[in-house]
Amino acid sequence: MEAAIAAWENEGGSPQRAMTGTVNQIAWAEQIKARVDAEFDRVRKALESVAGKQSSKGRTNTRVMIEILEDKRAEVMGNEQAGYFIHDWQELRDQVRKMIVGDSRYKAIKTDEVI
Repeated sequence: MEAAIAAWENEGGSPQRAMTGTVNQIAWAEQIKARVDAEFDRVRKALESVAGKQSSKGRTNTRVMIEILEDKRAEVMGNEQAGYFIHDWQELRDQVRKMIVGDSRYKAIKTDEVI
């Protein structure tokens, strides 16, 4: 028994959290989750492209936006409820943009405050 526990701990402890829902919901949500992750990638690439053409202050602000984006990605992708992806992300609209714009750090950029 101790050998099994030691092996488990050497592998990093508990296994990765599994998505919750029915088998069909999970399969559907996994497909949606992959599209959502691709959308975050698309937005990041667009922001990085813009940053390359900006002044120093603009680049700094865009880097903050990328940081916001990655924080929001971690929040969304960390949700393990199939229903969340099916209900909130099935139709990709402008959710990623709205998440960024709704963040207080973005609002600080727009009002030209120090971050």
